[in-house]
Amino acid sequence: MKNLKTPPYYTSLASALVTLFGNSVAIAQTDRLSGGDINKAYGLTLNTGDHIFMKANAKQNASIFTAEAEGISAISATKTIGTPEILCTGTDNGEDAGYSFILERYVESSEPVGDYWSNLGRELAEMHKADTQKFSNKKFGFIRDNFIGLSEQKNSPKDSWVQFFRENRLLPQFKKAEKYFEESDAAFITKLLDHLEDFIVEPEKPSLLHGDLWYGNVLCSSKGKAILIDPASYVGHAEADLAMTELFGNFPQEFYATYKEVFPMQGGYESRRDLYNLYHLLNHLNTFGTDYLSPVKSIIAEYMGN
Repeated sequence: MKNLKTPPYYTSLASALVTLFGNSVAIAQTDRLSGGDINKAYGLTLNTGDHIFMKANAKQNASIFTAEAEGISAISATKTIGTPEILCTGTDNGEDAGYSFILERYVESSEPVGDYWSNLGRELAEMHKADTQKFSNKKFGFIRDNFIGLSEQKNSPKDSWVQFFRENRLLPQFKKAEKYFEESDAAFITKLLDHLEDFIVEPEKPSLLHGDLWYGNVLCSSKGKAILIDPASYVGHAEADLAMTELFGNFPQEFYATYKEVFPMQGGYESRRDLYNLYHLLNHLNTFGTDYLSPVKSIIAEYMGN
């Protein structure tokens, strides 16, 4: 990514470990870790004493990890909030069809205590206030397309947030979800997209977003610091990140209170929140199936009055 430090890419796990840790390196222990619906996760203990976190996927999905590393690099470049140290990405022929991987320094996690949530609110607000010129050649977008889960996420640069959210977020997901909707739904969907400017507003300034900011994508380190993981980053309206924090259960109230002190929100956010989350629910509909059809239709009805 232009102007950003991104990790190296290797064509085997062995060459990655040797380059990073020396010729005598060996994996002393491998632990399969739980969590996540998309990747296999492992804790690697090396004979050097280093602890590594590794995610693996099919070899043809290597671009998912490259995009993730670029998102982490972008967030890290704002110097506002914690991120894992990405060591490298790569592929390995391995067994069968091989696999792709990403290696990170292992983050020892703990339960949030004290001012953790207030600090997270402050740090996220500072990230949203950071300059975004290096991340997109227009107001909104990103240097490259990336992923939201396994779904491709378009980041074609736009000068208008409404245009970006319509063409790069809602429209691609609605097209993928056509099979779930009846003909009577299509008219309301078209009307919603055509009149999106009636419901969302242009931000006072563009912000770098995490892009997939739910509880599971924030770690509390053993030192009590928030670490953002698994981003789907792009430059957009900060409200979209805040909305995502409320989709699957709110963050604690001290998070929101501190965030708003540092970066006051535009009036009317509550009336826009569900529309931002429509994107994520559509993605879940397209990824996991009909359990998410009812909430998607409810949001369409909320804005279309049907």
